[in-house]
Amino acid sequence: MPFRPVAELGHDAHTLVFEHGWQSWSPSGWYRLDASPPRPTAPNHHVMAYRPGVEAGRFQGEGLLAVANSDEVVVVSALTPDVVPSIRAEVHGDKLVITADGDVAVKTGTQANPNQALADWADTFGAGAPPVRVFGPSWCSWYAYWGKVTERDVMADVRQFDQHELSVDLVLLDEGYQSAIGDWLTPRDDFGSTVTLAADIRAGGRRAGIWVAPFLVAAGSETARKHPDWLVPGISAGTNWGEEQLVLDVTHPGAARHLTDVFTELCRQGYDHFKLDFVYAGAIDGPRYEQVDGIAAYRHGLRLLREAVGPNRILHGCGAPILPSLGLVDCMRISPDTDPLVDPPSGDISQPGQRGARSTSVAREFLHGRWWANDSDCLIVRPDVQEREIWARHIEEGPGLRMSSDPIAALDRWALDRTRELLVPSSPRPHPLKDPDA
Repeated sequence: MPFRPVAELGHDAHTLVFEHGWQSWSPSGWYRLDASPPRPTAPNHHVMAYRPGVEAGRFQGEGLLAVANSDEVVVVSALTPDVVPSIRAEVHGDKLVITADGDVAVKTGTQANPNQALADWADTFGAGAPPVRVFGPSWCSWYAYWGKVTERDVMADVRQFDQHELSVDLVLLDEGYQSAIGDWLTPRDDFGSTVTLAADIRAGGRRAGIWVAPFLVAAGSETARKHPDWLVPGISAGTNWGEEQLVLDVTHPGAARHLTDVFTELCRQGYDHFKLDFVYAGAIDGPRYEQVDGIAAYRHGLRLLREAVGPNRILHGCGAPILPSLGLVDCMRISPDTDPLVDPPSGDISQPGQRGARSTSVAREFLHGRWWANDSDCLIVRPDVQEREIWARHIEEGPGLRMSSDPIAALDRWALDRTRELLVPSSPRPHPLKDPDA
């Protein structure tokens, strides 16, 4: 749909605009009118971290944009998570013109704290979402071993948790175990066994979790070679792991059965927490077996996963469209990846780096305890992590998941003490929100 005007507002030197990004990694925050909000620095970044159509020179929120003036806060939003319009704000003389490419609600209030206005909106928009769960402290393999993780690596760390009195309820096997993206039940030759790993984790009284990118299929994978009819034709989800990533068409009966079979088997192996990554791919528009738009296909895919794993196992969104995930996941990454580096070399804060992870997760704190448990990404505090004290404080101040991702053997005394201190359960309650202009 073309963009059409939905509101005209006055503005002054203190006016702030809140841009809400499309998915987990899309930058979000409050900006002054003379600011230049973050935008993709490369075409592949755009595909993998932003919604099509976002560009420099104007403000754009995906399903949510707010304007805070000295005497009012105006929240412009989608009507439903099934249809998420883009909403733009541009200065035209003494007016701030708001336009949208779909139907929106416009609510004006006098909330003194603009973030509280967002929280009030989230309470209303998310009414009926499942109760927010409490998550025990966790450990994740990603920042410890990246894509070269092995079964032996994970268990070496697991054995150190009790030795160092680290409280860990969940052990999450992250990316790297699989032979190819899309071939989830075939481990990498030198990884070991996902079956044995889950059993060994559980034998110690802990829960086992696993990373899956359920809507991605690598062009060179066995799944892509054997079942090209399961893919959305002509659609790319970007280039990663050295090859093009294609999109699984979850509306195709064969692809839907495949997805259900994969998750049923992972449950049988003993995994009960599923980190669903790069799931923005499932919401890309394209010609599917059933002629539905990307958001409808995405929500259908998440419902398939819920049916496969049952009501009590955990679906953990990451790289996930935020509004379309409402009511369908238990916890949600609400920021880009962190990193040992503060700033990504590209300068694009949708890419891994502490600065973007901090700013976007703070901007989305209003979602925690209302829609799900927030995930601001992992605690990493080993000596080679830049500004590790600042990152640890950021994790401490957030209300969501607490998940360490250092090799325990790499921690010095300060890092070990800080990790022990911060590995606590999440809070199910909303978080006190700071005034963005304070």
